[in-house]
Amino acid sequence: MSGFPSTRRRGPGVRPGARRPGARVDDPLNPDVDPGPDEEMSDPESVARGICLRALTGAPKTRQQLADLLDQRGVPEDAAGAVLDRFTEVGLIDDAAFSRAWVTSRQAGRGLARRALSQELRAKGVDPDVAAEAVSAVDDEDERASARRLVERRATAMSRLDRATATRRLMGMLARKGYSGGMAAAVVREVLDDAGADEAADPDFDDLDEDTLLP
Repeated sequence: MSGFPSTRRRGPGVRPGARRPGARVDDPLNPDVDPGPDEEMSDPESVARGICLRALTGAPKTRQQLADLLDQRGVPEDAAGAVLDRFTEVGLIDDAAFSRAWVTSRQAGRGLARRALSQELRAKGVDPDVAAEAVSAVDDEDERASARRLVERRATAMSRLDRATATRRLMGMLARKGYSGGMAAAVVREVLDDAGADEAADPDFDDLDEDTLLP
């Protein structure tokens, strides 16, 4: 067998990995190829379908996220709306399911409170009523348990701090995750009491709220 590279011609102007002439933008054999200007002008709905399919391959998206993406890519509004409507009809876009999964993941993984979860969903363009229904799956006991886990993990690294300093830092951490000042204060006090943290004079502690503690 010869050690020289093959000299077989590929045809004029064809490079390895190049898109085949006439291939559709949503062609599964060419999933990463972006459409050219002529193709966008000739079939904007096909372009929109390709963009949405590629975006949904990585992770679920809300309708608003896909709408923003299509707008950034210059897809006409009427074509974008038609494709988004069709994707919603067939279940490829489902903001309610997205919201439920988001709440479960972020509440369990990051320990976020309902307020923070609602803010994140709104930022992704989820309808307030849809977001509220998803967040309602987290009740007061879920929030308190998550807050306690967060404080217990962080408090271990603060064992050498005086109680006043540890309290401020722990409450600030909970405030950034969306917990109310009242719940944060109660949970931090319980955890530090259980850990036997040294008391320190802190006359302003009871007056702190989440706005004071936010960075």
